[in-house]
Amino acid sequence: MGIPKRKLGERGPEVSAIGLGCMRMSFGQKKLPDRKEMIKLIRTAVELGINFFDTAEVYGPYTNEELVGEALEPFKGEVVIATKFGFELYEDGRPGWKGLNSNPEHIKKAVEGSLRRLRVEAIDILYQHRVDPNVPIEEVAGAVKELIEEGKVKHFGLCEASAETIRRAHKVCPVDVVQYEYSMWWRKPEEELLPTCEELGIGFVAYSPLGKGFLTGAIGENSKFDEEDSRSRIPRFQKENLRENLALVELRKTIAERKGATPSQIALAWLLAQKPWIVPIPGTTKLSHLLENIGGAFVELTPEELQEINDALSRIEIKGSRYPEDMEKMTYL
Repeated sequence: MGIPKRKLGERGPEVSAIGLGCMRMSFGQKKLPDRKEMIKLIRTAVELGINFFDTAEVYGPYTNEELVGEALEPFKGEVVIATKFGFELYEDGRPGWKGLNSNPEHIKKAVEGSLRRLRVEAIDILYQHRVDPNVPIEEVAGAVKELIEEGKVKHFGLCEASAETIRRAHKVCPVDVVQYEYSMWWRKPEEELLPTCEELGIGFVAYSPLGKGFLTGAIGENSKFDEEDSRSRIPRFQKENLRENLALVELRKTIAERKGATPSQIALAWLLAQKPWIVPIPGTTKLSHLLENIGGAFVELTPEELQEINDALSRIEIKGSRYPEDMEKMTYL
């Protein structure tokens, strides 16, 4: 049986109910996985039924798009690739960024680079990675609209934007997809974003659906992260907060045992049960985790189980912010 498909809102593409976030295959950790192995993993994902892949020019920078482009070249027309613009990168290619940059000229230049690295004629979903407070969102939407008219982009998306920003952009160029962090331990999108998406017919892509690994059950209060791992700087992963947050893991373990599933699969099944136009994109570099995540698409939670989970979640207070302070400033603009 193939992975179930979902349509990303009224105008977005139809994709597998579970996508694959590719960032950590070439970015964000000290010891990077073998490139050939990652190409093999991406191609195995396609063979298993995943047709939705997420990358960005800033991952590397550039190396992640190159990896995804090479891996998926044999599957042109069969897969949906999403990438992102919005950062001013260093000219010497070093990791990180100088700041935000969503000037229309910069967007168009970024797209030319992404098209080349991804080896495609058109980008399936183009997201603004973070809202640039120095460039009106109307100008950003206008630039993407021109790229759509030129046939270089198929769908316009926004990441980590507020409901108001989404509405303003949508008036200039229809926003087809939005991407936000969303999981059992970050439910803020439920307040304004999901209702806005439902009203405007926008598909929703949930990144970090497993809480950057926390919801897998593999992280304990004594877990340590190397300095290259972004989690080493995230308040939620500091020891004093981890201890408190483990209550969330115990909740899912109980339900997972009852369902004959894993904690990760329960976390993904919970997300899929929220709305039929939500698609999580868990990232992994291991085949075993890929297979486990796919299994989450086949776990069905009853209304009673969902109520039980939500009641328990409402009693658990998550400790610590989800990003270091410098990154937190770039969200929900």
